[in-house]
Amino acid sequence: MANFEMVEEAREFFYKDKFAVITGVTLDELTEEEAVCSLEITDDHRNAYGGVMGGVIFTLADFAFAVLSNQIHQLTVAQQVDIHYLSAPKGEKLIAKATCRKSGRTSSIVNVDISDDTGRDVAQFIGTGFKL
Repeated sequence: MANFEMVEEAREFFYKDKFAVITGVTLDELTEEEAVCSLEITDDHRNAYGGVMGGVIFTLADFAFAVLSNQIHQLTVAQQVDIHYLSAPKGEKLIAKATCRKSGRTSSIVNVDISDDTGRDVAQFIGTGFKL
């Protein structure tokens, strides 16, 4: 059973996640099976070489993981996460799609695929959530 009946309710709750909000992450879609979050890339997200900082990509993925994990079971916290950076983004927007791979009694496994608005695969994130 979903914890948030409407995406607006989840947006209001996760607005308290100040770092993600300040970074520019938005919650676009939320169902019982999937969370979609995005971020418009600005100069503030770039490193000294002009590329998007890995921490920005991680923050977006971590936020999508948190939203879906807490949709499945509130309160869930990250127990372990792993990210693989695949390609540098070429577009103007990053999109993170979180899906639940396994939801058990005390933990869940959530996959987050991050791409840009050109369809380029940017990163793959796998998170284990511990259900409190």
